[in-house]
Amino acid sequence: MNDYVLFKMWGPHRLSLIKGHQFYVEQARKRLLSQFANMEAEAEKASEEWLEQSSDRFDPDRHDPSEFYEAANDAGIEFYQLLSDMRDQTRLSVIAGMFHEWEKQLRDWLVREIQHWHQGDTPIAKVWSADFGKIADLLESFGWKIRSTDYFNALDACRLVVNVYKHGSGKSLDDLKATYPEYLEDRLSGSGLPRTLDLVDYTNLKVSDDQFQAFSDAIVAFWRDVPDSVAGSEISKPPEWFKKAIIGDRAARS
Repeated sequence: MNDYVLFKMWGPHRLSLIKGHQFYVEQARKRLLSQFANMEAEAEKASEEWLEQSSDRFDPDRHDPSEFYEAANDAGIEFYQLLSDMRDQTRLSVIAGMFHEWEKQLRDWLVREIQHWHQGDTPIAKVWSADFGKIADLLESFGWKIRSTDYFNALDACRLVVNVYKHGSGKSLDDLKATYPEYLEDRLSGSGLPRTLDLVDYTNLKVSDDQFQAFSDAIVAFWRDVPDSVAGSEISKPPEWFKKAIIGDRAARS
């Protein structure tokens, strides 16, 4: 099978994957994230509403007006912080959906291509269950040096961000601290105190709009870079997990 094309990325399918991804991001911005565009004005309105709702409690003979205005300001600040937290959580949720869809589409493409030339379910199951690193090993066996690209680092960071968002503390948080600490908010910034990652936990997770766009751009770059076709002769050293799965199925048939 050395001259047989084992993996083929058809042009229309590539275009469909990119367009589908871009549609998701565009509509998420338009229908979800745009709702947080005027947080300052909404916080000011919340402050005014607090004053209005509390006006019947104000007694000029007993109360200092400045205290009521200060309390109204505090209500506005609290509203803004809660809304800001909701925006950040919404953005993380959108990123998680985006990453999982990309990952499923990648594995689905690999599986469909394998089914064209292999009979058996073992490699199919392995592709669906393999971690991100093993899938990268398989792609690199195509001669595609994916780990040396900028978009691989963005995809790897996105994977860790999504895992921390879903699971909180754990290995992904440790890896994110060690490799991509820029996605963990520095709450000591501006205080003059040095940053200490030992004090950082999953609650520090924060992705800016620019970082979200970088994740999105990485997915587009990835799909554009998938080789048009990969023949058996181009796969010089498939990863052991994949090779064993193929051999295992062939041995079972014989």
